[in-house]
Amino acid sequence: MIPQDTSDPHVVLLATGGTIASRSRPEAGGAAIAADTGEQLLGSLGASSSCPVRVVDVLRKGSYLLGFDEMAQICSSIRAVLRNPAVLGVVVTHGTDTMEETAFLAELTHDDPRPVVFTGAQKAADSGSPDGPENLAQAVAVAASPQARGRGVLLSFAGRIFPARGVQKAQTLDLDAFANPDVGAVGWVTAGGSVHLGHVPPRPAPIPLPPVAAGTGVRVDVVASYPGADDVLLRAALEAGAAGIVLQATGSGNANRVLCSAVGEATAAGVVVVTSTRVHAGPVVPIYGDGGGKDLLAAGAIPSGILRPSQTLVLLSLLLRLDAPRPQIAGHFARYGQPLP
Repeated sequence: MIPQDTSDPHVVLLATGGTIASRSRPEAGGAAIAADTGEQLLGSLGASSSCPVRVVDVLRKGSYLLGFDEMAQICSSIRAVLRNPAVLGVVVTHGTDTMEETAFLAELTHDDPRPVVFTGAQKAADSGSPDGPENLAQAVAVAASPQARGRGVLLSFAGRIFPARGVQKAQTLDLDAFANPDVGAVGWVTAGGSVHLGHVPPRPAPIPLPPVAAGTGVRVDVVASYPGADDVLLRAALEAGAAGIVLQATGSGNANRVLCSAVGEATAAGVVVVTSTRVHAGPVVPIYGDGGGKDLLAAGAIPSGILRPSQTLVLLSLLLRLDAPRPQIAGHFARYGQPLP
């Protein structure tokens, strides 16, 4: 259902591609490639949309192809459509591979009480039983719901509603693809569009969104610690010009002596290093010495709290693009790295 007038209350659908918009291409050997427009996605709902929806096509890509500039473009589009006071909320259809990154960037920079709801699909649009139409219909219901106001950016998938902060893709193929290991789901939405959400938690003040200008950003790399890891990859990132490093540590945020030494050299040279972890839940807490988290902290690394490497990368990239000094960066990680109340 398309609104007759943009001054009538409606939800905006920002289409960016992803599996929900993908179809098998014979010329690509049967590979699924993002092809459908937002109007085609909306058409897949038939008459089941719970609210008038206006479509804006932003991108048409698999989300594994996105960089920070494209994610910022999506966030800029969210801001642009919310300038219309008739908009009740925004739905962003997005590939699942990097939905947790773009949704978190949108959460960090969202400064409006109206909800933004990300959704997508695990099955392509031309599969025998696509899950995209039901996910989209439910996301529209959440975006139009008064219960969703003041909650920032949400992710609606397979009937469950998650906060953007801390959300992770937890299944490669299963339809119930997402989880938020530290806080769980904050609500659910039925097949009929009935929305159920709990209390509205307080949100940190938004961070400014830097202008979208391709090629003007800063380099941030993710470097993993693992049994037997040395400092070759970390030093290669520095030689490539990285202004920030996300260290994907083990356990509660541990590495080894060699990596700790390289981290100390990097931070002394002005590079910002943030310690995250490969463990799916729980905070990064400096506990151990001899190359562990205590030594990383002494070497100048900032703990990420509950933020995993994917969302740590987003927050660090955003802050470095804003030329935030290191103490301010540490403060933001202390704030956003806390579990939701």
